[in-house]
Amino acid sequence: MAQNTIKQWAVDDRPREKMILKGSGALSNTELLAILMNNGTANTSAVELAKSLLYAVNNNLTRLAGMSVEEILQLKIKGIGPAKAVTIVAALELGIRTHSFQHKKDSVITSKDAAEYLKAQLQHKTIEMFVAIYLNRANKIIRHEVISTGGITGTVADPRIILRKAIECNASSLILSHNHPSGNLKPSTADKELTQKIKQGALLIDIVLLDHIIVSHEGYFSFADEGLL
Repeated sequence: MAQNTIKQWAVDDRPREKMILKGSGALSNTELLAILMNNGTANTSAVELAKSLLYAVNNNLTRLAGMSVEEILQLKIKGIGPAKAVTIVAALELGIRTHSFQHKKDSVITSKDAAEYLKAQLQHKTIEMFVAIYLNRANKIIRHEVISTGGITGTVADPRIILRKAIECNASSLILSHNHPSGNLKPSTADKELTQKIKQGALLIDIVLLDHIIVSHEGYFSFADEGLL
């Protein structure tokens, strides 16, 4: 089929045919989402549904990537039901995992090494998550553990759980991290107090707290780099 016949295709078919002819890089975000939706409704094309979805998230793909199936359904976009929402979330999760894998580190030498890996995993999350990375004497990652998840405003991390898991995997050091869905990277008073509590507890069992890294779509904040450890 020649390219000059594109205008004759049904609207729902154009993104798919365009990808075949020109490759995925030639498609807009709207067109890629339309392909995921596969079809529209009797009165709305898949392209129009995709536009409505992007409009609902202010054209912010990072925000969309962090949404759950339920959160997409709560947008109340007529024509986007559970099946389409599941497909969208699954596709964007694959993208997140690909990005995370590309930044995966076998060993951590600098705060940037850890921050890139953690940011790839946590920056899209719409709820706060607290994780710990456990390392051996060679600074190789031996365990990555989600300690807790919370609401939009925060989460609670129990120092006893964090340190118990460090002992279980025979860690020599650890790195703490949590995300700020708001984008603000400034540590709270509670963040600072928790960090010091875990640092002191870790020292009692000969484990070193290397860093506490806050991540968001805006970047990252390292307690170690800022002299807060």
